[in-house]
Amino acid sequence: MEKFFFTRLQYRSSDWNTDQRMPSNILNSLVEYTTIPVDTQERVVALSSDEIFDCPFCYISGHKLVEFDDKERSNFEKYVRNGGFVFADDCNQDIDGLFAKSFEQQMTNIFGADALKKIPNDHELYSSFFEFKDRPPTTSYELNGWGDDLVHD
Repeated sequence: MEKFFFTRLQYRSSDWNTDQRMPSNILNSLVEYTTIPVDTQERVVALSSDEIFDCPFCYISGHKLVEFDDKERSNFEKYVRNGGFVFADDCNQDIDGLFAKSFEQQMTNIFGADALKKIPNDHELYSSFFEFKDRPPTTSYELNGWGDDLVHD
């Protein structure tokens, strides 16, 4: 079995290399909670590169405006339509912040208005390694940075 490897996507328009803790948190959890063989070295791959098609898991993050160029847009669409997995993280905990809004707009431009949907609580993702009988747990941290202790969708 090949080792899982974490790929961070580099894109031209914004601050793609935010939150340096995320890769190590995911990799540590995979080692701690699963039997999946893991390559603990993060890889960085340009979204415009054909290397993306060798990466089964990709992470994209930022705080600022996301505007894919033609090659990035084409690669992103081809990657996802062919079964690639992308974990998108706005890193700044702002509800509807600039990264989140512009990334969602990119998804609408590429895949149509119904591209992004909330994952239902009974999705198989929530029973792959752990069983969540009622629903997936919420984060233990408030998600908007304003100290209101609200947990948002």
